[in-house]
Amino acid sequence: MAIPTSDAPTSLWRPLRSPTFRNLLIADVVSDVGTFMQSVGAAWLMVSLNAGPMYVALTQTASALPFFILALPAGAIGDIVDRRKVILRTETWMVGVAGVLAAMTIAGKISPVLLLVLTFALSAGDAFETPTWRAVLPELVSKEDLPAASALNGIEFHFARAVGPALAGFVIALAGIGTAFLLNTLSFFGVILVVARWKPAAVRRTTPPETVAVQPLIVQVPRNIDHCNAPLALR
Repeated sequence: MAIPTSDAPTSLWRPLRSPTFRNLLIADVVSDVGTFMQSVGAAWLMVSLNAGPMYVALTQTASALPFFILALPAGAIGDIVDRRKVILRTETWMVGVAGVLAAMTIAGKISPVLLLVLTFALSAGDAFETPTWRAVLPELVSKEDLPAASALNGIEFHFARAVGPALAGFVIALAGIGTAFLLNTLSFFGVILVVARWKPAAVRRTTPPETVAVQPLIVQVPRNIDHCNAPLALR
């Protein structure tokens, strides 16, 4: 006879009962769709500029390289400073960069080198924000709902990855690459609005707050690496 336990599986949809998590998830879907639209638009634009195969390949490099460079320091900073402020500032940075890219494209002033620089700058904001975005989940849902919340985040991302490029092709064919970039710029405002309205619970510190300086970062980065390498039971 089976013995009933209290370890009943959590419903996948239970984290959506948290209004902040639900609103952030919806805003993130829109933002990620815009990001994938921008990626397709950047590659399409580079081909349209007749820049050559090397520049087309560098477009993808400019999108991926910031994650390789910034992931560890961004994770360390996310552990030191206010995560809400990190998200707001990186989102604001990405709105500015995406707006410049859209304006320059619509005005016909974009060049292959400028496209690479702006693509790198936009991806740098995303790379800097991503570790902090993942780290705020425990502040939005209960510990029991964390696995379901993480799964919903994964579903959201893959949904955006499927829809974004298809929508980009439709928009570019109908209204041009500049319009796709403009829609990406607008897609960030939902996240900014939700995060700006979010008031996280105050955390009572038992140690003096750390500051963003060279020494704390040098210490924190190896700690993050050790945490990833530690056995799951010790985390």
